[in-house]
Parts: sequence; structure tokens; C-alpha cells
Amino acid sequence: MTTALITGANKGIGFEIARLLGERGVTAVVGARDEERGRAAAGGIGQPYVRLDVTDAASVRAAAKWLEEEYGTLDILVNNAGIVVAQEDPRPSATEAAVLRQVYETNVLGVVTVTNAMLPLLRRAPAGRIVNMSSELGSLSRAIDRDDPLYPHNYLAYNSSKSALNMVTISYAKELMDTPIKVNAANPGYCATDLNGHTGFRTAGQGAAIALHLATLAEDGPSGGYFEDAGPVPW
Repeated sequence: MTTALITGANKGIGFEIARLLGERGVTAVVGARDEERGRAAAGGIGQPYVRLDVTDAASVRAAAKWLEEEYGTLDILVNNAGIVVAQEDPRPSATEAAVLRQVYETNVLGVVTVTNAMLPLLRRAPAGRIVNMSSELGSLSRAIDRDDPLYPHNYLAYNSSKSALNMVTISYAKELMDTPIKVNAANPGYCATDLNGHTGFRTAGQGAAIALHLATLAEDGPSGGYFEDAGPVPW
């Protein structure tokens, strides 16, 4: 039995990742901080639920303990939970440090907290896979390219959190280089989700496809990369 944990999976891209993994016969555990919504989402696709708030270390430890007791191991971890904080004035010079702290708490520190807690279970798997849901807005090279369509989207907190997440991805990939565990970052593209008020031009299901691919990589697949549907994303 292959077991996966997807954080922030009660809706949007995370839900679609859980649904698609389930269709492949994977036990896709829906991780969500809101128990009512999490159980409803998991029940809708016939998958288990575990309460998990990535900003609460005790919650993460409890989820890891539950997974160990229920399954003994973990094959796939998808760090999907992420937030954006709306600002009246989105300019970097108008962004308060408190906004960065709030965004980083989920988008960066939450990923580290969850990954560290789940790593002992992933090490027990024959070939663990870690997928960190990044964004094209985290690409440094695209951010400074005046000809790139993303150039005007200069959102300090969110964009830099995804750039930091990319380095987190590389760091774990380097540590785990000599193990069967593969660690990669995924860019789902601009998907219509609650995160952006459903303004995206891609569906959540389309955004989930790259995560599904990276979560089910073969033994000769890459590690330490940054990918979208079309292939590698420039760092």
C-alpha cells in the first residue's frame, strides 16, 4: 500500500492532488486544520483525514504519530498548504514585517516543520517522494526579466516566500541525495483557487498534474528540481 499526506488538502489544488492520487490507488491522507471541512473533503473522495495545522508544531507531531500508528510509513509528502495576505498597497515599501512573518510561517516554516516530522516515516518507505508546491512567482530569474509577463507582479511577501521554499527544496534534496527519497518543487501555474479569488485561468485539477507527476517519479527521476507541466522552471 502506498500512502501519501497532502497538507491543505480540503480544497483547491491540494484536494485535487489527493483525489488524483486516490484514483491511482494511493491512500491519500487529507491534511487540513479545519476538521469539519477536512473530514467532508476526505469523505467526498473516500480518503482518510488527519487534522494538521502546519503552523502548530504540536498538531504536526500528532499527525505524524497518527500516521505511524495507522500506516507505519509514508511514501509521499506533498507540502501544499500556503497562504497569501491581501494588502491595500502591495508595494514592497508598503509591506510590513508582520505580513512577511505571517506568510513565511505557513509557506516556509510550516514546510520545514512538516517535513522534519514526516522524514522518519519517509525514510522507512522504499522510495519516498517530497513535493513542495511553489509558484512561478518564486523564480528569481523570471522576476528580474522585464520581458516576462510576471515582471509587474512584485509581491514581496508571497513571492519571496516561494523563492525561500525553492531553496528549502534544494537543501533537503542535497541532504537526501544518497537516499531513495526525491525532493522537488512544483509550479502549478495560475490556477483558479481561493488564494487568488478564483481569478486564475487554469483549473485546480490542471495545477495538480505536476505534483502528481513528481509524487510518482520513477527511480531514475530527478531530485532537487523546480518543475511545471512544460518542464524545468528557471530558478
